Amino acid sequence: MMRILGTIFAGLLGLAFGSFLNVCLSRWPRGESIVLPRSHCLHCGRTLTWWENVPLLSWIALRGRCRSCRAWIGWRYPLVEFAVGALWATTTWQLLGSQVLDPLQYAHSLPVAIYICISIEVGSFIFYWLLVALAILDAEHFWLPDKITLCGIGVGFIFVLLREIMLGESGSMKYVAGRTALSSIASILAAAGIILLIRWIYWLVRHREGIGLGDAKLMALLAAWLGLPQTMLAFVLGVVLGAAVAVVLLLIPSARKDGEGWALSKLPLGTFLCVGGLISSLWGRPILTLYLRWAGF
Repeated sequence: MMRILGTIFAGLLGLAFGSFLNVCLSRWPRGESIVLPRSHCLHCGRTLTWWENVPLLSWIALRGRCRSCRAWIGWRYPLVEFAVGALWATTTWQLLGSQVLDPLQYAHSLPVAIYICISIEVGSFIFYWLLVALAILDAEHFWLPDKITLCGIGVGFIFVLLREIMLGESGSMKYVAGRTALSSIASILAAAGIILLIRWIYWLVRHREGIGLGDAKLMALLAAWLGLPQTMLAFVLGVVLGAAVAVVLLLIPSARKDGEGWALSKLPLGTFLCVGGLISSLWGRPILTLYLRWAGF
């Protein structure tokens, strides 16, 4: 029962934070404040009433259009709200079904187990919120802002360090902290270095920029939260997804922009990396285990 109630609560909380994320995604690119003015229609400027701000339900009730000017609101709003809510609910369901709250493991200190569970959950919530934000910003504006990627790297590094210390043995706290810090820094540098190497090779071959520096920072962010193995899985998934979209653009000429050839069309690699990162975070370990077993390791 606790698992079900916790999942429902996390999902509803995710819907609310997804709605707030929509405000950020609409105002950050224009350099506007996310606090003032109140939520309003971007076309007619009318301030929205409270019932027009209910996540998902308001968009469905209004049929995706402004109540006053009937302007199209867009699919991004319910998509972001649903994505954040579903991700938060899924990670809560997984966490409450894991061994973190094993009563035999923490029989001597259940409050410690609850504290660890909440800490891990909050960290996952932040990570997913950041990835959804970056995925949409790159898809809509080809923009991976430093204020999100760099802050995400720092927060991820601290979160993983604290998590490993809490889950480690008390007598080896300094050892766990040192080992985790060195491993995390190495993973961050290696992940970013992979993108920089590809960027450099592409420049040598094509004499033009193919991958932005924002993608390197995004890979570093993924490594800070997931570690290098799961980040490489996210990279592979992102590349495969991007290649699939490129094939669609090749087969459907009407999908190309400004009549450019498919080879010159820009694709939001950051969006694909974020999707790969979400999949790797939720199911990366089982996927890697199955792969290693299939490869005979």
